[in-house]
Amino acid sequence: MKTIAIYPGSFDPMTNGHIDILLRAAALFDKVIIALAHHTEKNALFTIQERAELIRQCIQDIPNVEVDDFDTLLVDYVRAKHARVVVRGLRAVSDFEFEFQMALMNRTLAPEVETIFLMPKDSYSYLSSRITKGIAALGGDISQFVPPHIEKALRTKLANAPHQPFLENQS
Repeated sequence: MKTIAIYPGSFDPMTNGHIDILLRAAALFDKVIIALAHHTEKNALFTIQERAELIRQCIQDIPNVEVDDFDTLLVDYVRAKHARVVVRGLRAVSDFEFEFQMALMNRTLAPEVETIFLMPKDSYSYLSSRITKGIAALGGDISQFVPPHIEKALRTKLANAPHQPFLENQS
């Protein structure tokens, strides 16, 4: 029986830290589905379709990974995909508290679904999509944080965005 894992998130945009977690998960599970959440409290810069396409370019050489999106409870999506595992990345202690609460809530709603936490390489432990967008918006070099095609897409999107809501107070 194949073990399917779901790696949910907004991935706005996908960073090298996300890719590091993804590669670790792809080595552990038969199939990994990157699940883009429609309903998030974050102010997305890229549309779901744009994020999915950017991610597809990142994963083209990883045969057991695919991209999808969902607009339901995560546990309902996990069940619909016949998965049993949710993969989450932990960068720092500040991530742990929120992720721990979500994992316990998901376990309450769906006891058969396990959440596993993977830590990125040390060099990505501070990296987030929000910080990456902020650096790019202010003209900084983000080449070490995202793949080249995402850097290009981010610069193009920012050049055409009159207002950057992601620079406002967010966690």
